[in-house]
Amino acid sequence: MPLPKPSEAEHVYLDHLQVEALADAAGSLRTRYGQIAAAANINRPLILLAYTGLLFNEAAALRVGRVDLETRRIRIVTAFAEVEGKLVEQAPKTGKSRTVPIPRSLVAELLPLVQGRPDSALVFTTKRGTEVRLRNWRNREFGKALKAAGLDGMGLTPHKLPHKLRHTAASLAIAAGADVKVVQAMLGHATATMTLDRYGHLFPDRLDEVAEAMDAARLRVLAA
Repeated sequence: MPLPKPSEAEHVYLDHLQVEALADAAGSLRTRYGQIAAAANINRPLILLAYTGLLFNEAAALRVGRVDLETRRIRIVTAFAEVEGKLVEQAPKTGKSRTVPIPRSLVAELLPLVQGRPDSALVFTTKRGTEVRLRNWRNREFGKALKAAGLDGMGLTPHKLPHKLRHTAASLAIAAGADVKVVQAMLGHATATMTLDRYGHLFPDRLDEVAEAMDAARLRVLAA
């Protein structure tokens, strides 16, 4: 029996300032001994990828050659999945490759992670150069950053936060004026109906706008 869809009330969307506060907190994490956290160099850009709608395992599997900072595009071709304790690359959860835009202000954030590195290198790695695992990262980094940013009272948890950032990407895109087809393409949804089912409540109510336009057209015809 399928589980019920989450209600609109269960969705938590961060605004621009909250995303920035979370990114700042994640990028400045320290260990209990005062040392820089192991993932500090990747934490901030990983959080800021909230503006692209990438799933965490898509970001973790992202290769340098699939990031084009000149055209400000990221090509999503694979994602990591954990199989018997090992990370394997496979097709994205959405089932298809897609291209997502990079906001211009994020180019400088991503540049140190791709500049001068081979195309086959992972963009995001641990301090030891290994793959970033979602379970480890959200518990060791996300949870601490959430608390440090003062966002731990919003119903967010380390377990849910990576996907909440995807919800945030959708809400910020819609607020910026993106239509349903653009949001669908960015998130990799199979259909626009799926996008509307999840985020339709975020699109502005344009009923009055439509009614006024039809009224103006009617009056023009009648006055002719």
